[in-house]
Amino acid sequence: MSAPSLATAPPALRAPGAEAGGQLVDRYGRRARDLRLSITDKCNLRCTYCMPAQGLEWLKNEQLLSLEELVRLARIGVERLGIERIRITGGEPLLRRDLEQLVAALARLRTHAGVKPDLALTTNGLGLDRRAAQLRSAGLDRVNVSLDSVDASVYATTTRRDRFADALRGIQAAAMAGLNPIKVNAVAMADTIEQVAPSLLDKSLREGWQLRFIEHMPLGAQAWSRQAIVSAQRILDIFAANGFELTELGRPDRRPAQLWQVAPTATRPGGTVGIIASITRPFCDDCDRTRLTAAAIAELGIEVGTSLFAVIKATAITLEAR
Repeated sequence: MSAPSLATAPPALRAPGAEAGGQLVDRYGRRARDLRLSITDKCNLRCTYCMPAQGLEWLKNEQLLSLEELVRLARIGVERLGIERIRITGGEPLLRRDLEQLVAALARLRTHAGVKPDLALTTNGLGLDRRAAQLRSAGLDRVNVSLDSVDASVYATTTRRDRFADALRGIQAAAMAGLNPIKVNAVAMADTIEQVAPSLLDKSLREGWQLRFIEHMPLGAQAWSRQAIVSAQRILDIFAANGFELTELGRPDRRPAQLWQVAPTATRPGGTVGIIASITRPFCDDCDRTRLTAAAIAELGIEVGTSLFAVIKATAITLEAR
């Protein structure tokens, strides 16, 4: 029996014209331009909306893709399948010691138009103060930092770790290194949103951060309750009740966040704020993202995830995308 290859992958992953200049298109005709590349499942926080207090059973190192394998798959996406943007995610990607080498290798890739892919990092910011400058030098363009509150006690309760000051230092270091604009992601939680939303937006405007609130999707069938969802409209109502004047801007460039312009006041600068309303205002019809999980599961749109792990390991020398 011949070794597996990407040529034998399901149709969802063998896009029409997957040679040089091809595209990665799902059965609904949506072209993938954005690759979310998860490089680890491990995390150094224990956020209440993400995992239990005791953590999860992490993948073993041998179950993760190596640096070379991550770059090989990214090269196929960029050079052959029309990927234009790569976002490095986790878990917490800063837990990988070879992150700078990965960024440098990805920065050397070129699309078939000769353009470097846009490189971004999604992180909780812990340890970013020590690595931001090196990551920028390696070719990283910008960062998204998860920060669910600017109140240290609320942050500690949400993340189950007293690390707010560390996260803030990471954001400040990223700005100093030129990883701008800084985007801050916050999950909207029902029990804290009234306090968190106005204070986090105020801080973001003053610091020049681009704040994005994300509707919380409870994990697990037992936890699901639509009443527990903090909707985009409720967040907007909270902003209005706290004196923020908003003008809708829409969803530019197929991005998941719907944006609003925030008017300046005599004591506070203006800016923008976004809400990713994946539950109450879904945007699946024009999604242009594909994901590769830390366990090498490829997810294109809503197609069933396909494991590429055996393919990659079996074709370590002559991996071909046909």
